[in-house]
Amino acid sequence: MGERIAVVGLGYVGLPVALAFARHFSDTIGFDIDHRRVEELLRGHDRTGEQDQESLLGTTLRLTSDRVELSGRTFFVVAVPTPVDANNRPDLSPLVRASEIVGRSLSRGAVVVYESTVYPGVTEEICGPVLERESGLRAGTDFRLGYSPERINPGDREHTLDRIIKVVSGQDAETLDRVAAAYGRIVAAGVHRAPSIQVAEAAKVIENIQRDVNIALINELAMLFKDLGLDTREVLAAAGTKWNFHTYRPGLVGGHCIGVDPYYLTHKAQAIGFHPEMILAGRRINDGMAGFVARDVIKAMLRAKLKMDDARVLVMGFTFKENCPDTRNTKIADLVRELSGFLDVVIYDPVADKDAAHEEYGVSIAQELPPGPFQAIVLAVRHAAITALGRERLKAMLAPGGLIYDVTGVLPPGEADACI
Repeated sequence: MGERIAVVGLGYVGLPVALAFARHFSDTIGFDIDHRRVEELLRGHDRTGEQDQESLLGTTLRLTSDRVELSGRTFFVVAVPTPVDANNRPDLSPLVRASEIVGRSLSRGAVVVYESTVYPGVTEEICGPVLERESGLRAGTDFRLGYSPERINPGDREHTLDRIIKVVSGQDAETLDRVAAAYGRIVAAGVHRAPSIQVAEAAKVIENIQRDVNIALINELAMLFKDLGLDTREVLAAAGTKWNFHTYRPGLVGGHCIGVDPYYLTHKAQAIGFHPEMILAGRRINDGMAGFVARDVIKAMLRAKLKMDDARVLVMGFTFKENCPDTRNTKIADLVRELSGFLDVVIYDPVADKDAAHEEYGVSIAQELPPGPFQAIVLAVRHAAITALGRERLKAMLAPGGLIYDVTGVLPPGEADACI
């Protein structure tokens, strides 16, 4: 008998997981508390831009926001956000609320698998007790827990769910077999069986910490090379000729993964009396990069002897990564805020969810190229639509003597007037 699967949370992670399960398990439900989100999906519209209309209208996935329909499910997958609060402390409230919803529909023999990024211990020490409280059942006896960390990369058409090895875990051998069997049906790349839930939790959280620390190192080097009068890209190109040199680019590190996940592990570390010096140092450097770039843009304009009174600057790109509409925790918001203290800033992004950006950051985003002239253009995100403009089109938007500042390598080396 096949699993009766319910995926709770239909965002960037949950929706592709639900669609994948629906292709292999006929009775699969996708649940989200956001009624508008469910209605949009039923019409074939995915506001994240990740799924096309054909995939949504052609699936057997049953989409719902009715909690009653979760009853009788044998295999739950919870894929909800795990953000941080204003003080960079883990905010587990979405995970707790999702666990309460699942707990009220939980029946004996069911498995609940979490995909959300957490610090080691959350699944069994926080989510499990919530499920027990709401269901009246006991974890490990009446129902089982599992953890299989998400590895979805928004905007990436190459590293899709089925092509990335899936880490799976369970609170006992039988549950691990069951979780591995379910995910093995939908992931062609195969599964990796972690020996415990906490190992799987830790493995996920360090994936993004490793990238964060490495980018922080390159960002610090870029600031040093700037003071030394060296072009960071030229230095990296030379160093990259060695076979074991790892290539990272300087830039702004935001989003709901790399810019957030380190704080989950540092929270746990500090709770047990361990001070994670390197992780926190990397976060400090990356969190400060928007301010550095803003100051460097202004310095470049002053060196070019541009008139700063009423100067207009066009920031191109606002999302946290290229070719993705997601503006959550984008560091371009910090860059815009820093520049706006001195300059008239216009934002252009043909991809961003402008309504979400306005609601969260109070900014207006133009989705058509705004009229110039501008004293400076800051290339902040490497969207394909921005890259396609090319240097000559960008130059035509500048006032006499205006400059292009390239943050993310939109232009080939040497074509921008200034860069990190």
